[in-house]
Amino acid sequence: MKLLIAAVFVATLAAAAVYAQTNPMRAGQWEVGMQMQMAGMQMPEFKTQQCITQEQLQKDPASGLPTGARDSNPSACKVSDYKQVGNTVSWKMACTGQQPMTGEGELAFAGDAYTGTIKMNMAQGAMAMKMSGKRLGDCTK
Repeated sequence: MKLLIAAVFVATLAAAAVYAQTNPMRAGQWEVGMQMQMAGMQMPEFKTQQCITQEQLQKDPASGLPTGARDSNPSACKVSDYKQVGNTVSWKMACTGQQPMTGEGELAFAGDAYTGTIKMNMAQGAMAMKMSGKRLGDCTK
């Protein structure tokens, strides 16, 4: 189960790197909340923080993937069909490796915050995640 959570977390961070490609998101320290649901199981919300730099906002979306959180190959998740309409972004993704999965997501930004959903399909079944994020300020690094 821990490997599954780590795999989904990395896929989510890949998505975060992609929607940072255009600018409803600003560089800075972001708090990200996720609540995952699978058939017959709902996990408690957990929160993480990540620093999104201006450089990441301008680079290839895959450059924001963390290393070591999923496989030794963080580029195992590929994002496609990224679209931005107003303050809403959407995308599709496919991940290979120990926990292959496909999915799609959508986030709606309101100032320095967002809400959204990600739907993933994997061998263990379908998973849905409710997402929320807010900019806390400048990066602390």
